[in-house]
Amino acid sequence: MDKKRYYSLVVNQDEKRADLYIYGDIVSWPWLESDVSSHSLAKEIAGLEVDQINVYINSYGGEVAEGLAIYNQLRRHRAKIRTVVDGFACSAASVVFMAGDERIMSNASLLMIHNAWLLTAGDQNGLRKDADDLEVINAATIQAYLNHINIDEAKLKAMMDAETWISAADALDMGFATEVVNPAATDKAAASLRLRQQTVDAILSQQSRCNDAMADLLNHSEHQQVMHQPEVWRPELKPQSDPDPEPEPEPNDGGLFSFLEALANKLGGDE
Repeated sequence: MDKKRYYSLVVNQDEKRADLYIYGDIVSWPWLESDVSSHSLAKEIAGLEVDQINVYINSYGGEVAEGLAIYNQLRRHRAKIRTVVDGFACSAASVVFMAGDERIMSNASLLMIHNAWLLTAGDQNGLRKDADDLEVINAATIQAYLNHINIDEAKLKAMMDAETWISAADALDMGFATEVVNPAATDKAAASLRLRQQTVDAILSQQSRCNDAMADLLNHSEHQQVMHQPEVWRPELKPQSDPDPEPEPEPNDGGLFSFLEALANKLGGDE
């Protein structure tokens, strides 16, 4: 198999399984190696003696007629059909996706549905006819969806009118998908995640220890500042253990000063 091809069919006869990859546009005449047409696909799957066909899709879509033809070819095959959206399944590719008995989406994949459109030219009658024709073409696409989904036609038409992107979870709820899977992490990826978490935990633990040390340092610094600051600035923070100062002695009339004053007066009187 040419590994560079976007569209390919790989058959495993031992397991009675075929893997079909639609990783390009769905067209009536393939010009690029990534293109797929209903004609080329019909020839490749017609003679397959397998019990299961896995169809892996990553496509922006293409021609409505080709998408409907591939849908019907897969539905008609005797093998069990398992369709898987690897990236996008848009427009006609979303119709191909509906061919699966099992329709698998990753939680990192999307569907997109919208009305058919065309490029046209002509007078007023021709343009009106083209609009009417598009309604009939849309009806066939709508029926392909309604064969499997659980929402009503009115809601489906509204979604197609709005050109709606559908997540895997919403596709499962509405019946477009039958299963949503999470991409499996490799052992290497899982180990990398564990190492990253351990590193984050170590950093957070170290940061917590640093924060505690800083808090202790600030508390110690504030305590030292309070103990050494003159009382004139922070008298209210004077340590409680310091003894109260002794009260100043008040003047006493019977003290030494009064005795000397009386003596002086007496001596002066004797003169």
